[in-house]
Amino acid sequence: MGARVLHYDEPLGHDAGRAVGAAAAAGRALLFVDADIRIGGSDLKPFVSAVLNGTDVALNRYGGPVRLRHPHPVVLAKHTLNTFLGRPDLSGASMTTVPHAISRKAADCIGTSNLSVPPLAQAIAVRSGLKVAAVHEVPVGRMNRRRGKHNGQDLLQQVVIDDHLRAMEWYISHTDSRAGFTDLGRDRDRVGR
Repeated sequence: MGARVLHYDEPLGHDAGRAVGAAAAAGRALLFVDADIRIGGSDLKPFVSAVLNGTDVALNRYGGPVRLRHPHPVVLAKHTLNTFLGRPDLSGASMTTVPHAISRKAADCIGTSNLSVPPLAQAIAVRSGLKVAAVHEVPVGRMNRRRGKHNGQDLLQQVVIDDHLRAMEWYISHTDSRAGFTDLGRDRDRVGR
């Protein structure tokens, strides 16, 4: 049907396909989905439309279940990163969650290689002043297949949490030791006098 298919004999690793696909893409809007989640066109169109109408990063508004007694660590990581980036309005919306779309301008600004670490890409987008918005909710939490555990551990969960920590580390290195937050009037120089 005219699609350009990129095929690799070996698995590229978690989220690496995003970077490879974005580098090969030629469109004005790049739409990111996962092959194992079926999402209808009516739920994909808002992301592409948002980008074509000036949004640089159009995120899935889905933030995960937060009202649980013990929210999932990945859900907490997404909310924490957005607060850390000074964007609590995004709640749990994240470039980790599909579907989402970005503009060609965003891909160039973020750097396609950085798309392989979605939270880092999001931190770069926010820090660069790109227009980032949660535009439409697709409840992928119910659609996503349950991944197996290895020796009782969810290995993908740790990868995603580590990606969020990497994004926070990058953000601190590009702002200041407090990531741009004030010390709320504390005079820490007086400690120890």
